[in-house]
Amino acid sequence: MNRYRYCVVLSVVVQSLCISFPSVANPSQQTELVLDKNSYLNLELPVTPVELLTQQSPPIEFTLETEPEEATTDENNQDVDILLEVLGQPDNFSGSTPVYVIDQEEIKRQNATSVADVLKRMPGFAINDVGHGADIHTGTYYRGASINQSVFLINGRPINNDISTYHGGTDLNSIPVEAIERVELSSGVTSALYGSSAFGGVVNIITKEGFSTPKLNSSIQFGSLNLNNQQVTYSDGVDDVRYNFSFERFFIDNRYSVPAGAANRDAQGLLSNADTATSTYFGSIALDLDPQNSLNLDIKKLSSRRGLVYFGFPPLLQRDRLDHDGLNLGLSWQTRLGKGESSNLTTTIGYNQDYFSTYGPTFFTGTVYNRLGVLDSQKITARVDHDWQLTANNKLRWGLDLRNSQLNGETFSTRPDRVRFNEVENRSVLNTALFAVNTLNVSEDFQVDLGLRQSFDGEFGSYLNPSGGLRYNLTPAVTLRGSWAGGQRNPGLDQLYLYDTVHGWESNADLKPETGSSWTMGTDVRLTDNLVGQFTYFGSSLDNRLAIVAGKWENVGLVDTNGLEAALRLQISPQWSSFVNYTYTDAQIKTGTQAGLQLGLIPYSVAQSGISYRNSGWEGNLYLTYNSGMRRALFTNTAAGQTPTDFSPSFLNLDLSSKIPLTNNTAMTIYLENLLGEQYEKVNRIYSPGFTVRVGVTANL
Repeated sequence: MNRYRYCVVLSVVVQSLCISFPSVANPSQQTELVLDKNSYLNLELPVTPVELLTQQSPPIEFTLETEPEEATTDENNQDVDILLEVLGQPDNFSGSTPVYVIDQEEIKRQNATSVADVLKRMPGFAINDVGHGADIHTGTYYRGASINQSVFLINGRPINNDISTYHGGTDLNSIPVEAIERVELSSGVTSALYGSSAFGGVVNIITKEGFSTPKLNSSIQFGSLNLNNQQVTYSDGVDDVRYNFSFERFFIDNRYSVPAGAANRDAQGLLSNADTATSTYFGSIALDLDPQNSLNLDIKKLSSRRGLVYFGFPPLLQRDRLDHDGLNLGLSWQTRLGKGESSNLTTTIGYNQDYFSTYGPTFFTGTVYNRLGVLDSQKITARVDHDWQLTANNKLRWGLDLRNSQLNGETFSTRPDRVRFNEVENRSVLNTALFAVNTLNVSEDFQVDLGLRQSFDGEFGSYLNPSGGLRYNLTPAVTLRGSWAGGQRNPGLDQLYLYDTVHGWESNADLKPETGSSWTMGTDVRLTDNLVGQFTYFGSSLDNRLAIVAGKWENVGLVDTNGLEAALRLQISPQWSSFVNYTYTDAQIKTGTQAGLQLGLIPYSVAQSGISYRNSGWEGNLYLTYNSGMRRALFTNTAAGQTPTDFSPSFLNLDLSSKIPLTNNTAMTIYLENLLGEQYEKVNRIYSPGFTVRVGVTANL
């Protein structure tokens, strides 16, 4: 019966798309794009568009001379996707592991409200802490690696705060999309450039820069569960100065009915203490000093207030609140050395602060006590990055990273058995690294990458992490590639020294770093002019994995991960396109009491597909997601018959987003989530609300 209902709903939705957005004949035209040099001064790496993974148009060739805003649409007001090269120079160094770009148009097409929203449709990702009822404790995983085993950057500066996953992790739901120009995803030798902890990958969030003419973008959105989201961005420029200012406010109460046994289920059967309110401010200023030098300053300020959903706990224990305030700013100086454009130097200074305060009541032997956990981390970074084209076939990128991290932590509890753990810790650590990646074109079809990162850490001494990769064009339509990278992730300062009064976890100053390596092998194939595919085998081996044993942080042993990614994209017609992604991840624990089990919260299989229509400002996008379910693993209730080997059920989800033009400058957006109306378990007894709606209006002036 359910299968019949799914088919009927899918058929109705597809037919509605065809009726609402009739195809209009529009022969493709050859277009030459011309860009002003100011639009590409800040671009870094050659990139591969995300066309293999989602429904974007193929890149087209262009030359560089006019305004960027004139180059983003064609005569029929249809969006055109472009491939930007470093500093406008043709670059044959496409990389042994591609850099995928999710651009602003794709972000808007998905109706995304956070970086987690943006990434969740990419192959390789299993993102549990996104959407209704999301909790930052439930995790983001890429190729089996946690968010703390990947590197997240904003404009090339780290935003990971070196704090543990649970109550001070990087919250991708608190990074707004309004200020984002694009998101870049890479792996392999990129870890040599940005950090040895990148067992999974590197995600670089590139923010918007101002334009030479005034532009005002705004949107307002309302939806189910009292969702309220307002965004506004203003960009302008005067002579050699360009600036951009953005603001976003988001609120949702997340009060919806959940089944018996669900986390945070109150006496009325509703999800409780899951509300979220954030306000984010962003600003950037770019100044061209002369044809060879430019300065860029950007600032992001976040204020977030939310309730926490601790899956698996009895309802009385789930009343903790989390206050998160963040500040991230950076100043970069970019210069072209010499007379040509073959040597480019970027110097960056950054500051990042994350203040997490977790507080709430704790119930013990029938009495209510209070508890508080504060993590105030501050990080000062400096980076010198030299991109040097030594010869026509040899490119060297090398530099220096400096990072000083400080943790001010406080734990407090009035519960009698935890009073002895009350403490205040002030710790700091200095990390310095030298990095280099050499890319050699052995021939027109064969490329080799070699990378090294030498780190000097105040806690764990010096260590060297090599990396390498190759890319071979077997035919014009088939490319083979592979990469290998060694890595080391050091324990967070709180895992080493600060008691976690919220969970009751003890620190351990004797923890060892997680060490190991990751690798990929794959092929990129153009099956026909309109059908492209990508297939990647990935793996990693991580020793000294950090975990909780008997209420204390410990190194518990080895985890081996093996998986497969497959992505296909079909351009059906100028207006219609579709994609299919599939990821299989086997992250197996090799040692300890859980040997042979899959890592918790990581599904074996995730499949996604979509079909998109775009014409003359009208858009319709239908997304289908399948999740095989995951091992619950955490906070099991043995009295209720729960075991650490329990898996959550698999689920199927169908979402529809659309854009309807109202005037030349305004449009209505509609997002229908979970069209099948199934209240599936997202992760560890946290359930979706079923069918929800978001409706909004966007304006561009």
